[in-house]
Amino acid sequence: MQQHRAPSAFERWTLNVERWTFLLMPSNRLANEKSPYLLQHADNPVDWLPWGDVAFEKARREEKPIFLSIGYSTCHWCHVMAHESFEDDATAEIMNREFVNIKVDREERPDVDRVYMTFVQATTGHGGWPMSVWLTPDLKPFVGGTYFPPEDRYGQPGFKRVLQRIADAWKTDRENIAAQGTRIVEALSESAAGHGSERSDLGIPTLENAYRQIARSYDAHEGGFGSAPKFPRPVLLNFLFRIYARDRAGTSGRHALEMNLFTLRKMAAGGMHDHIGGGFARYSVDRFWHVPHFEKMLYDNAQLAVAYADAFQITRDPLFEEVTRGILDYVLRDMTSPEGGFYSAEDADSIIAHGKPEHAEGAFYVWTKEEIEGALGGAAEIFTYHYGVEPTGNAPQGSDPHGEFTGKNILIQRHTVAETAERFGKTEAELRELLAHARRRLFDEREKRPRPHLDDKIITAWNGLMISAFARAAQVLGEPKYLAAAEQAAGFLRSNLYDASRKTLVRNFREGPSAVEGFADDYAFLIGGLLDLYEASFDVEWLKFAIDLQATQDRLFFDAADGGYFSGTGTDPSILLRMKEDNDGAEPAASSIAALNLLRLSQLRRDDTMRGRAEKTIAAFSVMLAQVPSAMPQMLVALDSLLSKPQQIVIAGERESSATRALIREVHRQYAPNKIVVLADGDEGQRYLEDKLPELHGMRQLDEKPTAYVCENFACQAPVNDPAALRDLLTS
Repeated sequence: MQQHRAPSAFERWTLNVERWTFLLMPSNRLANEKSPYLLQHADNPVDWLPWGDVAFEKARREEKPIFLSIGYSTCHWCHVMAHESFEDDATAEIMNREFVNIKVDREERPDVDRVYMTFVQATTGHGGWPMSVWLTPDLKPFVGGTYFPPEDRYGQPGFKRVLQRIADAWKTDRENIAAQGTRIVEALSESAAGHGSERSDLGIPTLENAYRQIARSYDAHEGGFGSAPKFPRPVLLNFLFRIYARDRAGTSGRHALEMNLFTLRKMAAGGMHDHIGGGFARYSVDRFWHVPHFEKMLYDNAQLAVAYADAFQITRDPLFEEVTRGILDYVLRDMTSPEGGFYSAEDADSIIAHGKPEHAEGAFYVWTKEEIEGALGGAAEIFTYHYGVEPTGNAPQGSDPHGEFTGKNILIQRHTVAETAERFGKTEAELRELLAHARRRLFDEREKRPRPHLDDKIITAWNGLMISAFARAAQVLGEPKYLAAAEQAAGFLRSNLYDASRKTLVRNFREGPSAVEGFADDYAFLIGGLLDLYEASFDVEWLKFAIDLQATQDRLFFDAADGGYFSGTGTDPSILLRMKEDNDGAEPAASSIAALNLLRLSQLRRDDTMRGRAEKTIAAFSVMLAQVPSAMPQMLVALDSLLSKPQQIVIAGERESSATRALIREVHRQYAPNKIVVLADGDEGQRYLEDKLPELHGMRQLDEKPTAYVCENFACQAPVNDPAALRDLLTS
């Protein structure tokens, strides 16, 4: 993990100069915010306001429409629109004269983003960031879009022209615009309210239909699903691994596994994978996984680490272990706060050279052939062959519209280790060592470059996903530092983003906890992480914390009438629609994760109410699962769990005993996604579990040796205390 040192006297002096310089610069009312995205706009000539009553009252008092701009600090096109329009005095003059201008960080306020993204997608057919929406003073949308160029181009009207047209329309036709906004909100509200009223029958055919639909979109040549741009979508991988586990010897099971493993290998070889520093960029602009959108998001890397760990657990292929470790070691090094929380993202853009203002997407990551030769000397020929380095650059034609990669190389594994070793007359072991040494040399060279901007918000939901990743990797790889990282992050969240008196969460932390209360995904993702952490550590305090959070999530967000979880509490009057997320996209829907959490907890607590709530949540999205199952693959994971026989594995033995650890390692070697694992070691944790699971009381060591019990609904097979015998039980 990166060591955090105290700043030198010179660095403190430099920091003070920067602070005074900032204070002397003109700024708007974002200057007092904590969000890195809002602070990026604090010195715009636009009179930005944060989302809140001050802005709303100003719009009502001045009878002006609101211009709402939503984005996030590592968003490339947000930067582009900011430089082109929001930093332009002439554009700002129109905005300040005609509108009340509000900036929102979508990561801090996903509730605001979700409402207006629904509007933009419904009215334009697409969405994205930056999101640009015009609202009436009572917050009802009437015009929306995403990026607007400063002048007419790309088939889009220029931003200044759009601003002036909307301003003129507001002055001449305000009543009709307001009425239109009201009708739009009513239509969106009806659509959201009607979501849970319909039902379809769900069963094994639902899973089979989903598998067939997803398989039709599979790219058998390059891996992944669909065409360019290609997103990893770990939720799809999660579902296909479940199809494999359900039918390992059957055609569908083998094909599901083949699609996943081929996709993961292609992604690992591609330019989207950071071969030098570990981790993955957001997505690939081409179908070959070559040219990425270079920003790195915590939630992507958390979910991909789990997918690669699952692949290693199934295959024992060292490649998957190497990639998993690469992701997690990157997060420990570059994305972890001194206190243990995980930062949100790193930008796609960075300054090209120290001391110069020019910046470009991917500047931190790309290489000229000359740079590689200068760093690697005699090893350069082998490295450039293996990673597809070309004298004139290797970005495919059409994937670099701004010419930022001209003459530059995005490392992509063009040849396998075996192919490269054969070409240069080396053994595979020799080649692996040579390439590893070369990557370390290039890593050291790259560290001298200006780093991309780091969004150092610590978001509860995304930390929950990363706690899951570290806990799962600790189980599968047997790596103590990953367990320590998961525990430290969970402890940080409990100490800094959790109100123990109210048992509620805060959304995020930066220079202290924010004032934004947690959303349904904050609870669901953290509960899932805590359950994984319990099974990695067997510390019952994490299970207790998860149970408390589940009770709060149910109280604040569960739809008792129709099932499923609303994204927000419904108590904020500025949020016009109370919605349920019905898409497992870059992040899974809160309801999808919550359903799986409830099924796991219902086993650990023998709680039929929890299981019933899970069933009702899955049923709430049954029409979506039946008609467009690829939209909610993580909910299909929950459905698979609901339709499977629940399996419990109880290890009776002292926690620190080497024989006990040997049995636990054997359990974690096997891919059995619908199991729960419990340690019966006679301590306070076992007594807590026995309160709801009295069967544990009789599960003791046999012949004074640690013993494993493999059960279905706590009806157990004959206990064993030999790892090989346990392996036979688990794989039979």
